[in-house]
Amino acid sequence: MKESIFHRLYDEYHQDVFQFLIYLVKDRSVAEDLSHEVYVRVLRSYERFEGKSSEKTWLFAIAKNVAIDYFRKNAVRKSRSFTAFDWETEQLVSPTKSPEAFIELNDEMRELLEALEKCSGDQKMVIIMRYFQELSIAETASILNWTEGKVKTTQHRAIKQLRALLSKEKEASQYES
Repeated sequence: MKESIFHRLYDEYHQDVFQFLIYLVKDRSVAEDLSHEVYVRVLRSYERFEGKSSEKTWLFAIAKNVAIDYFRKNAVRKSRSFTAFDWETEQLVSPTKSPEAFIELNDEMRELLEALEKCSGDQKMVIIMRYFQELSIAETASILNWTEGKVKTTQHRAIKQLRALLSKEKEASQYES
């Protein structure tokens, strides 16, 4: 029984979870590894899933935690100290430049993703969930364990910052030409 649930969840949501992770870490092989870690955690904890949220929301919450763990480990490795990593205020900057698919993107999308790297971790998470994964405000709030108000505020601030960063980038490129 447990295996059939696992396979159904994997078949139904693997692509969405993988895309979410690749947008965060921008490395296909790391995203694949993290995706496997998500499903290891799903297998270990499905009995504790209470059904208070949808399975999709629950999976994304696990994927978020796996990604945060990855960024924390990288931050610790880089600093070689155990200082606290505050994922809500720190930037979640992936160690690699970008996935192969990033090269194929149009200029506007590439600029948007580069600007997103300059946002805080919580802003990046909200933008990816809301606009790339097309999750609702309620689903995003549930995954992040936030209020809907906090999601809306974070989304608003992220969009404002992205607009500022993109207009700054546009001005800079106009001076160069």
